[in-house]
Amino acid sequence: MEKPLVVVTGASSGIGEAIARRFAEAGHPLLLLARRLNRLQALGLPDSICAKVDVTDRAALEAAIRSAEAEYGATDCLVNNAGTLVLGELDAQDAEAWRKMFDVNVLALMNGIQCVLGAMKERRHGTIINMSSIAGRKTFSDHAAYCGTKFAIHAIGESVREGVAAHGVRVITIAPGAVETEMLSQTASEALINDYEDWKRKIGGALEPDAVARATLFAYQQPQNVCLREIVLSATGQNS
Repeated sequence: MEKPLVVVTGASSGIGEAIARRFAEAGHPLLLLARRLNRLQALGLPDSICAKVDVTDRAALEAAIRSAEAEYGATDCLVNNAGTLVLGELDAQDAEAWRKMFDVNVLALMNGIQCVLGAMKERRHGTIINMSSIAGRKTFSDHAAYCGTKFAIHAIGESVREGVAAHGVRVITIAPGAVETEMLSQTASEALINDYEDWKRKIGGALEPDAVARATLFAYQQPQNVCLREIVLSATGQNS
């Protein structure tokens, strides 16, 4: 039997790329979305549509999803993975960094949910997986705005889950600890970056993206009547 369509945002690197690879290995057709089209195409995954989309643009996001659905059928799983991280003390941080984090981490996630949720409710089947963070469950210094976005993801996801549970639709939050990705590259402060890298060494290293991808696929592959509402995972040495 043919596997249903899975949509992954922020799929060009890091966790998104690892998720795309795991779902492709499991036989799913994919819609892969990111700003760097060349990186998506370089993955060379079978039965995949690669689209350069700014997920904060709801119309563009919906157009890409509808185009993929015309080829592969209804979206059965949306992985809201696109995100951005800029570390900084709130009194010193550029307000534009706050806006971008909320636009990408929160508003774009809501765009994605809105694009697929109605049809999932009608079919009484479907899964939305939102990529959050341990920073959505506890605070960290230099992470005020980022933590705000991730706390919002937890609240939005759980609120939506409560509303759609009776329709047979699952909403799952994945909350990783530190992961080896490119996310820190947008932080301008070398001191903050160095402190973060020192901390990772002290805990014995961060998670590899594939660890998060395996947890994501595991949650999706449960029977539809089983919803793993939240998965929290981190490197064993991370004690915060």
